[in-house]
Amino acid sequence: MGPNRKLDVPVYDLSAVRGIWEVRVKKYRTRQKKEQERVENSALARIDQQWQYRIYCKSMKAKELQQLHHYLERSLLTEPAPSGGHLDRTTDVQQEDPRVQQDEDHPDRKDLIFRLEGDRWLVSSHIPGKGNSVPSVMFEGTVLQDFPRELQWTTYLQEWHVRRTRIRQLPDFLAQFTQLTVLEIPRNLIADLPPQIGKLSALHRLNISYNRLSRVPPELGDCEQLERLELAGNLSLSELPFELSGLKQLVHLDISENRFASIPICALRMSRLQLLDLSNNQLSDLPQDMDRLQQLSTLFVHQNSLSYLPVCLANISSLRMVVASGDGLTSVPTRLCNDPEIKFIRLYDNPEKRRRKKEEEEKKKKEKRRRWREQEVKDGSEKEFMEAYISTLKDRGQSKVTCSASAANC
Repeated sequence: MGPNRKLDVPVYDLSAVRGIWEVRVKKYRTRQKKEQERVENSALARIDQQWQYRIYCKSMKAKELQQLHHYLERSLLTEPAPSGGHLDRTTDVQQEDPRVQQDEDHPDRKDLIFRLEGDRWLVSSHIPGKGNSVPSVMFEGTVLQDFPRELQWTTYLQEWHVRRTRIRQLPDFLAQFTQLTVLEIPRNLIADLPPQIGKLSALHRLNISYNRLSRVPPELGDCEQLERLELAGNLSLSELPFELSGLKQLVHLDISENRFASIPICALRMSRLQLLDLSNNQLSDLPQDMDRLQQLSTLFVHQNSLSYLPVCLANISSLRMVVASGDGLTSVPTRLCNDPEIKFIRLYDNPEKRRRKKEEEEKKKKEKRRRWREQEVKDGSEKEFMEAYISTLKDRGQSKVTCSASAANC
């Protein structure tokens, strides 16, 4: 090739090339999106998920299966039913709690139980083993927003079952019921637990789910005999006091459907805990010291924002069931998947919900790219302006030097 030979170098418009590639990328992403929608809407995916769930269920024991169904199929109702109608004790209550049938079979135990359903309440009229009696009291046709004052004369009661009422607070004479072992008050309008609840030293079971709690008093940690604590569905509850670490007998803790961003520290100090339900909260990760719960057998963490499960879960030898959401989960300890003694279940949300979420993410990415391009154009314009300005300054400087030289010659 000679030194004076000229080459014809084609000049391309980079903006045109970029436009062509953007069109191709857009078409490719459109095809990908359509294929993904086709897979998600396909009946095969749903059938496969259903069969996988049935296979899991077949490998479970009857007790485990019943427990799983109880937590996955329970109602998300957070408001109590209208209090204008009465509930039939032989229908709704028995279906929700089989212990009611046991009360019917043991009349002596029934006499130690206070039940309140809607606007109807009844105090037992006989104390077992004693010849005296207490008059029965029943109010009907009125909307009760507080516990009846007559209840304070029945401190011998051992169980309270109050549900679906308009009651907003517990009575001020609660501390007098020192023999109370069961306090079940779900689906009411209770917004606060009084500190006096710490006086119930014989309490074994506390259920205050689906109320309006925003905090739990530290005095609850004084109920050292407590074995079952249910605080699900209060929506505003986001933390538990550290004093609850004193509940060393607790085996069942349900704090699902709340606003917990992390596992309460006190929960990791409950050494006898066997079931922990953290489903439907705002968890993004699990602590690395969860293996402190050496007796934990069942863990529910579905409907959270977990992307991984910690390796420490594999160190809990008593663990038998883990239920998690499979949509965003990318890392799972191998033992949880391969150990035949552990039922590891992944639950997937509605495909339509996942599709909308992906569309929103894609929209955010497009908006980010648009802003980047605008900034790039802006930077390019500023660069051109600076180059033109510098060039003008150079021309001015050269003209000034020329004029100076001409003046010197003159």
